[in-house]
Amino acid sequence: MNWPASVILIAAAILYSKGLVAAKRRDIRWPWWNSIAFFVLGLGSFAALSFGFPGTYSHDLRWAFTLKVTSYLFVVPLLIALGKPLTLARQTLGPLGAARVEAVLGHRLVRMLSNTLVAAFLGLAMFTLFLTPFFYVLRTNPGADVVLTLLVPVMGLFMTVPIMEDGAGRAGSLIVVEFIFVFIELLADAVPGVLMRLSPGILDGATSILGNHPAWFPSPLRDQQLAGDLMWFLAETVDLPLIILMFVRFSRSDRHEARSFDDLSDDEIEALNRAHLGQGGRSLN
Repeated sequence: MNWPASVILIAAAILYSKGLVAAKRRDIRWPWWNSIAFFVLGLGSFAALSFGFPGTYSHDLRWAFTLKVTSYLFVVPLLIALGKPLTLARQTLGPLGAARVEAVLGHRLVRMLSNTLVAAFLGLAMFTLFLTPFFYVLRTNPGADVVLTLLVPVMGLFMTVPIMEDGAGRAGSLIVVEFIFVFIELLADAVPGVLMRLSPGILDGATSILGNHPAWFPSPLRDQQLAGDLMWFLAETVDLPLIILMFVRFSRSDRHEARSFDDLSDDEIEALNRAHLGQGGRSLN
């Protein structure tokens, strides 16, 4: 039984259910797809990782631990974000509650985690630990397991949910910069997985499996290779939806800017042109 995971599951289910009840009271038609995405895809995947095979064997198998932690950080938050919990909270909490939500989202730590550059280096830093002896401590220490179960999904939510739900209003130039960071992440996340896959030695120093284990357990080196394969595959696969999201956001931003120019009168456009040419002339001088 994974008690920290149970606490997260129960708390998330209660909070989202409260939002659904409040939406019904306010006659807000909440799409059923968002609810299914949140409960079945988001919380369901978290439960499968915590209580299923990955959670059961993550202390003994490197690849099971890698699957669980990497999915905690990238896959589960992405699936939970499909349920649009921020949108539900803004529509059902009222002015005071919505102001509190915005205050949390505006906090420096949340804004930093939701930055694609920080997300790229954060994932790379965590995966780099898997190439050190500290990887053994993360897998086998009960305290480390509690910390990872509580912090990694929350950190992934802060990285993913604001980007997916609040990114449409960002400037087109900022989206282009984020494109660059996502492509950097696409390349950087592959490095630890490739190194783990190709390394001829056991990186965490655990060359044998303690205690009794099933006969189908892979050897330590093969276990490490499978962990590298999974890390590489998951890190690269999760980046693809983010790239698609960037394309969608850029398209929306471009249409919004085009409409804003269409709404201007001829005199206003001429004034903007004069101001732009005047700034360019001053810079040339």
